[in-house]
Amino acid sequence: MDIFPDLGAVGGAGELRAIVGALLMYVLVFAVLAILICAVTWAIASSSGNYQSSQRARAGLFVAIGAAVLAGAGVTWMNFLLGVGQQL
Repeated sequence: MDIFPDLGAVGGAGELRAIVGALLMYVLVFAVLAILICAVTWAIASSSGNYQSSQRARAGLFVAIGAAVLAGAGVTWMNFLLGVGQQL
């Protein structure tokens, strides 16, 4: 029996790539803004001796860096999966 899925019947890979790319671009822009704000807050709080705010700004900086890394990896992963799906 030759039963295979009809992958040509599922369309919209180009639209999916555009939508996800646009959403992840916004995530990257907001992550970079959060990195800048947290880094400045961390520097000011550390220099003024406010250690609690310094720790919170440092945690926010690490979260923003993690979000930027995950968003960048998400674009790469989606492009890989769409490429593999077109080769099947």
